[in-house]
Amino acid sequence: MKSPIIKKVERTWVSVPLKPRHARHLTRENWDWTVFEVLRLRTDSKALVGYGETMCYYTWGRVPEAQAERVIGHSPFEFLWDDRLGAGLQMAIHDLAGKAAGVPCHRLLGQMVRDACPVSWWTNDMSTEDWVEEIREALSLGYMSAKLKARPWRDYAAQLQALSGIVPSDFRFDSDFNAFLLDAATAVPYLLELEKIPGVDVFESPIPQQDVAGGRALRSKITRKVALHYGSPPIETAVREDVCDGFVIGGGALALRQQAELAAQFNKPFFLQLVGTGFTTAHMLHFGAVLRHATWPAVTCHEIYEDDLIRDRIQVKNGYAPVPEAPGLGIAPDEDAIERYRVKDGFAPPAPPNLYRVTWPCGAQVTYPVGKRGTQGLTDILGVWDDFAAGNQPLFHQGVKLEIIPDDGSRAWVELNRRAQIAPVRG
Repeated sequence: MKSPIIKKVERTWVSVPLKPRHARHLTRENWDWTVFEVLRLRTDSKALVGYGETMCYYTWGRVPEAQAERVIGHSPFEFLWDDRLGAGLQMAIHDLAGKAAGVPCHRLLGQMVRDACPVSWWTNDMSTEDWVEEIREALSLGYMSAKLKARPWRDYAAQLQALSGIVPSDFRFDSDFNAFLLDAATAVPYLLELEKIPGVDVFESPIPQQDVAGGRALRSKITRKVALHYGSPPIETAVREDVCDGFVIGGGALALRQQAELAAQFNKPFFLQLVGTGFTTAHMLHFGAVLRHATWPAVTCHEIYEDDLIRDRIQVKNGYAPVPEAPGLGIAPDEDAIERYRVKDGFAPPAPPNLYRVTWPCGAQVTYPVGKRGTQGLTDILGVWDDFAAGNQPLFHQGVKLEIIPDDGSRAWVELNRRAQIAPVRG
C-alpha cells in the first residue's frame, strides 16, 4: 500500500441550526454550540479525502494554523496519536488513514471489543413539557438512556418523576449536576430521594469534584453510580479515596487512550463525551469499539441539531449504535449541507436577547441578564448560574421554575434589562 501524501488542508466554518427546543433553552451559555469548522484533507490521490470537524466554541482543541501547515507533504499515518493537531484535524487524519488502508478507523486504534456502542440522548435543562417531548423523540429514535442537566432553578425531582412515567422500565437517566448540590450534607438527602424514582442510574458531578472528603461521604450513603470527569481529583486520589464508580472521558486520541487504559487498570467504567455532529459521533463510535471499559452510554449531543452534516443518519436501536465498518470514519459527508450552512471564518453568533426569571412557590422572584458570568463579554455581571453556584439561592426547591423572557421590544423589558445589568432584580 502506498500511503497518500497530504497536499492541502481546506477549512470551512459552518453554523448548524439547533432544533427548536434546544434553540429555546441553549441560550444561557451554549448558544454558540452551532459553530463548527469542517476540515478536508486533499491528497495526491483525488479519490482520497479525509474529513473532520471542530466544535469551535466547545472543544478539547482548536486546530492551530501551524499544525494544519505541518501535515502538508506528509502521510496521515505519521500523526494518528498527535493531540497537538486539534480536534478536527486529528479526526480528518484518522478518516484519511483509514480510507488509505481500506479499513474502518477502529482497526487503526486497537482490537475491537464491541460492534455496537451504547449511546445516550443529551439535553440541557428545560421545562418539564419540553423535556417530555425530548424523551419521546429519544424513544422514537431508539435511545434507551438520557443525560439530563440537573439545575437548581428547576424542580428536578418532579421533572424526573414525570419523565420516568413515559419510558420503559429499562430506560436509564444520567443526572449531570455540574456540582450544583455544593456539598455532601445537601446532596445526600436529595440524591436519596431521587433514588426512589425508577430509571435513575448515574449521578454525575453532584458536588465539586475536588471535594474528596465530601465525595467519599456522599458515595458511602447513596446506592446509585457516581461519575466524575477524569482528572479531578487525580485518578490515583479518586480510586484510593473511592469517590466515584466511573468516569467521563474526552479529549484527543492519545488522551482518550491513556485515560481509558488507566481507568481499565482500576476496573472503572466510563462514558466517552465527544460533542459534535455526525462526524464526531462516528469518530466516537470507533473509539468506543476498542476501549473495553467504555460501557456507559456515550454522549455526543448530535441529536440537538437540525442537520448532522452526513448523508445517512447514525441509527440507534435499543440504545446502541453500530460501529461503522466502511473505510475511515465510515460515513459520507453531506457537501450540500456543509455549503448551505457555510459562514465566514471566525463567525461568533450573538447571544439571544433574553432575561431569565427564577420564581419560587412563595412568590419570590429573581431576574438575571445572563446565564453565566463572562458570557456576552459581561465579566462583572452575576448570572443565574453564578448566583446559585455561590449558594445565594435555595437549591432544587420543590416548585421552583425558570422562565425565559425574550426581548419583546417593550419599555418594560428595556428597563428590566437595564436594572438586571447592574444586579439581579429581586421582587
